[in-house]
Amino acid sequence: MTAQLDWHSEGQGHDLVLIHGWGMNVGVWQDVIPMLSQHYRVHWCDLPGYGDSGAIIATSLDEIVAQLLVQAPAEAIWLGWSLGGIIATQAALIAPQRVTQLITVASSPCFMARTEWVGIQPRVLANFQTQLVADFAITIERFLTLQALGSRTAKEDIRQLKAAVLSRPQPQLAALTLGLTLLENVDLRPSLNALSQPWLRLYGRLDALVPIKTEPVLSAQYPQSKSYIFADASHAPFISHLNEFITVVTDFID
Repeated sequence: MTAQLDWHSEGQGHDLVLIHGWGMNVGVWQDVIPMLSQHYRVHWCDLPGYGDSGAIIATSLDEIVAQLLVQAPAEAIWLGWSLGGIIATQAALIAPQRVTQLITVASSPCFMARTEWVGIQPRVLANFQTQLVADFAITIERFLTLQALGSRTAKEDIRQLKAAVLSRPQPQLAALTLGLTLLENVDLRPSLNALSQPWLRLYGRLDALVPIKTEPVLSAQYPQSKSYIFADASHAPFISHLNEFITVVTDFID
C-alpha cells in the first residue's frame, strides 16, 4: 500500500484545508482548529517529509500539491501559511475546480527579493541552508526568532511555535532543503491573473519575512483579491492575534 499523508478532520460545514509552513508541522494550528471547526469541516495534515508524514517524499512544488490533492476534499477552501501559501496558491492554479476560495497568510507569490520586488535577501536563505546541515535545532530556533521579530508577543509566539515543532517528529532534511529551494526559486506572480477563486491575503505589518510593501503592489495588480493587515503582528498572526484572525477568516468565507 502506498504511504499517505497524515490527514485529520474535525467539525461540520464547508470544507477548509489548512497548510502549514516551512520547518513547522500541524502543531501550529492547535489553537486555530478548535475555533474554525465550530464553523467549518477543517482538514489538516503534515506536509511530505514533515512530522507524521515523514515517510512521504516530494521533490517539487507540483509533487507536493499532487500528493495533497489525492486525499484533500473534492472541493474546499484552502488556507496556507508562509510556504503553505505558495502551495495553496499552486493548488488553486492547477486544480481550480478543487479550490473554491484561497486564503494566504503571511505569504508571498515570490519570497525572494528580485529586481523591483522586496523580499528575503538571498544571503538569509543561503545561511539557513548552510546551518541546516550543521545543526537543525539551532537553524529552526533562528527561523522562529525571525518569524516573531517585531511582534509585541514575540517571546510567547516563539514559545508556541517551538512547542509545535517539537510536538511531532523532526522534519526530514530533504523536505527542509526542498522548502528552502522553493522559497528561493518559486515566483507565481506571472500566473496570478489565472486565479478565478475569491482570494484573501493576510499580512502582519511587522513581518520580517514577507515585507508589508508587497501588499499594495499585489492589491493594485490583482484588484479581484482582498487583503487585511494585522497592525501589530509579525509572521504568525494566527498565534499572536488569534481572535482577530478567526474573525477575519470567517467574515471572508461567509
